Amino acid sequence: MLEIAFAKPALPSSGAVVLLATENAKPVGLWKQVDDATGGSVSRALEAASFSWSKGKTLTILAPGAGLSRVVAVGLGKADAITPLAAEEAGGHIAAAMGTVPAIAVCADVFAHKPALAAHLALGATLRAYRFDRYRTKEKAEDKPKLAKATVMLADHAKAKTEYAPMRAVAEGVFITRDLVSEPPNVLNPPEMANRIKKLSSLGLKISVFGPKEMEKFGFGCLLGVARGSAVEPRMVVMEWHGASGGDKGAEKGGAKGAKKSAGKPRPVAFIGKGVTFDTGGISIKPAGGMEDMKWDMAGAGTVVGLMAALAGRKAKVDAVGLVGLVENMPSGTAQRPGDVVTSASGQTVEVINTDAEGRLVLADVLWYCQHHYDPQFMVDLATLTGAIIISLGHEHAGLFSNDEDLAQKLTAAGRETGEKLWRMPLGDAYDRQIRSDIADMKNVGGRPGGSITAAQFIQRFVNGKPWAHLDIAGTAWATKDSACIPKGATAFGVRLLDRMVAEHFEG
Repeated sequence: MLEIAFAKPALPSSGAVVLLATENAKPVGLWKQVDDATGGSVSRALEAASFSWSKGKTLTILAPGAGLSRVVAVGLGKADAITPLAAEEAGGHIAAAMGTVPAIAVCADVFAHKPALAAHLALGATLRAYRFDRYRTKEKAEDKPKLAKATVMLADHAKAKTEYAPMRAVAEGVFITRDLVSEPPNVLNPPEMANRIKKLSSLGLKISVFGPKEMEKFGFGCLLGVARGSAVEPRMVVMEWHGASGGDKGAEKGGAKGAKKSAGKPRPVAFIGKGVTFDTGGISIKPAGGMEDMKWDMAGAGTVVGLMAALAGRKAKVDAVGLVGLVENMPSGTAQRPGDVVTSASGQTVEVINTDAEGRLVLADVLWYCQHHYDPQFMVDLATLTGAIIISLGHEHAGLFSNDEDLAQKLTAAGRETGEKLWRMPLGDAYDRQIRSDIADMKNVGGRPGGSITAAQFIQRFVNGKPWAHLDIAGTAWATKDSACIPKGATAFGVRLLDRMVAEHFEG
């Protein structure tokens, strides 16, 4: 992770320097000192390039003088439009522009009266500097990014450092998610992912891992049906963070028929993730082209893991529980077939029409377990559930489905603030009728029309009226190109969004 330091403004005598300013600003503070020290070469370069400090624009000036190797100008745009998200994006632009140097000094005196923005700038740089290179063995030295440290300089550096501390914990959670989602499927199968989650107990999380025998006792007919085709056993992992109550309530190996309630203790908030570590589609096998992408069909579970690590890392004053159902969906002689009927933990029966609609089956059992064991305030599930949501929303928004207006509004607002945008999708009886079965309580698909909506309708049948939201992140879990704070690859979409919602509305 990029090392971030905060310090008082001081003219660097060597190395690389970043200048920040708003549109049409005049040289002041460190900017003026750097310009004077280089004999005006910085101002001449800016003038020659007609650089106006527009938002997102950068200009690199090589060997400007005074011992400096380079100066990079980064525009912030209009002064009255610098939001925390805009500051993060500026930080991302800095990391991208400075990737070839080991250390940089950032002149952030433009944030002299808003040190929190300097902290957000540091967060953006940290997020953008992420790289998953575990399996690169022959990369040339000149191709490797070198940026390791950024010193952010402003007068109130102590306040900025304080503001950054919890942000760093969230960034660490984001990186845990990105690492998990980036792993190849021959490495990260359900038992391996469960083992990696167990290591997070060092953060203070209480971790419980369940195998097939326990899940059979719980009645997880839907989840176990998905897992039948794989030689690798499934797992369910429960992560608890007791930041409000400090309690010791844990998941029971024998399961629970009803919710455990502790007098005087707050009910937790709950997050559930689909963790299909590889999805071939099962007997309803997917086309070969692009199937390698299905290693990240566990991104919903990855997000829940990163979120719980973030909450524990910043010592959030909330009781939270995260549950992930981990399976591999494979075709074999033992695999679930189209036409099979399975019985869920709720007792409801499901006719499996398409074995490639497996994520909703996993979520059905885990959601049921969550509500009956923990009686949470609400449940939010995340899943790379449908290709249909990509057709609807592209890669700009995740789909939001909810039975609770207040919860939906809180999620949407947090998405705007963090740049992890959500778009509310409809639910209704007409869609629900599409998943009626002729021989069971329901079928697992409702045809092509409204495919992401009928998938959400299926999941809703297992929430019992509990406040609930479903985030279909199929279009946002993986990036095919770089953006300000997200390098190409796993995005960890949802970690920051959900952390922000918890921080603003559910911490005591």
